[in-house]
Amino acid sequence: MFETAELGRSLPKETYEAELPALRARLMQAQLALKESRSRVLVIISGVDGAGKAMVVHRLNEWLDPRGVNTHAFDEPTDEERQRPYFWRFWRAMPVRGRTAILYGSWYTEPIIGMVHETLKRAELDAAMRRIAAQEQMLAEDGVVFLKLWFHLSKEAQYRRLKDLEADPHRHWRVLPTDWKHHQLYETFIRAAGRMIRLTNRPHAPWQLIEATDDRFRDLTAGRLLLAAFEQALAMPSKSAAARSGRTAMPRLKVTPIGRARTILDQVDLTRSLTKGRYRKQLTARQALWNQLVWKAADAGVSNVIVFEGWDAAGKGSCIRRVTEAMDPRHYQIISVAAPTEEERAHHYLWRFWKWLPRDGRVTIFDRSWYGRVLVERVEKFATTAEWSRAYGEINDFEEQLCEHGIVLHKYWIHISKEEQLARFQKREKIDYKRYKITEEDWRNRKKWNAYKAAVNDMVAHTSTGNAPWTLVPGNDKRYARTFILKDLGRRLKRAIK
Repeated sequence: MFETAELGRSLPKETYEAELPALRARLMQAQLALKESRSRVLVIISGVDGAGKAMVVHRLNEWLDPRGVNTHAFDEPTDEERQRPYFWRFWRAMPVRGRTAILYGSWYTEPIIGMVHETLKRAELDAAMRRIAAQEQMLAEDGVVFLKLWFHLSKEAQYRRLKDLEADPHRHWRVLPTDWKHHQLYETFIRAAGRMIRLTNRPHAPWQLIEATDDRFRDLTAGRLLLAAFEQALAMPSKSAAARSGRTAMPRLKVTPIGRARTILDQVDLTRSLTKGRYRKQLTARQALWNQLVWKAADAGVSNVIVFEGWDAAGKGSCIRRVTEAMDPRHYQIISVAAPTEEERAHHYLWRFWKWLPRDGRVTIFDRSWYGRVLVERVEKFATTAEWSRAYGEINDFEEQLCEHGIVLHKYWIHISKEEQLARFQKREKIDYKRYKITEEDWRNRKKWNAYKAAVNDMVAHTSTGNAPWTLVPGNDKRYARTFILKDLGRRLKRAIK
């Protein structure tokens, strides 16, 4: 990869000064036009020490309107960041539609450093690169245009650059002790970086190699490439146009036909029930055990994410209340998921869930979740077929990252019969303090029962994994559902903290 770099490239000062005004004008025009589009541009700054990466960041910020660009510099992860999955801090930096983000340091940094310092094996590096490539593909399919810049210097040029900086009384502070240490590891670093680039150089997220010996050549080349990225983003078709033209990729999936005679949900025994006496005894015992386990998990730094999905009026809220009654309020937060806000629609659909992930030892409860993409958005056609089809893989990858971090992920679908739902709807309409729970949308969704049933069948079939299986809860009897969930929560958490 690096053998193809044109070393020693330079640009005369006269040429630089002659071309720069026109380039800056075009950059500004393109950036302003980007604000009206659905696309966004993500710039990743990487390269060898001494190549002037920080100066490139300064230049790009100087040439752009600061109101449309956000720059994020990533150093060693903070304690808060280490207590979440690896990609958590990067998802927080994702640009909204119409904006640009510059990442100085990125998801590539830690794996490469680990490989160079031999804390990461080659197989682990390859696994990290595959995960990164999957994340970038997912973002690209959602309208992110990548500009991945690698600023390169030969070992000799790096040595001269560091020496020159050290000798300059006004710039010597730019040379850090780690720069010389990394210089000694130059060959190892280049081998690791070359492998990284080969594994993640994809058509939707290609690497651009810039020879950085000459500052003017480096900066102007970076500006030209950024302009090309803006123009690419502006040329992208709208979501609807892309769907009509068939330009979006759709995974091959076996999809359940609407009205299928039997589905996974038909295997749930809805006759299960509890008497009031047995319910009180079981509820007290299981809440007590859950309380003890949550405290132990907090001490051990084991976090939990609990997902509640189910039919309208299935009793999700009452189940959540019985779970949280047994917990110290400092241990948990409940996220009630409704239609996305304008800010949330401007991001990838998973963004609003990444931001709520708990720190180590805490619990986040989602009252509805990211599964809306393959349920309501599928049935109501808020997402294209390509979008909800590829979401199964995206969700599995997201949940795998949670589990790899050590999060215990619980996923419950509370199932009730269509007849039981009707009875609960009618009861809600008759009780003043419950009437707010029933809406026209609930009645409208009920008419699409078979479509939702098919979507649930596919959801369970495609996203039940070894670490994150679905648990189908018999919900016709609310007492049984509540104690069933508490027992299952305790069982899975007890196993995780042994």
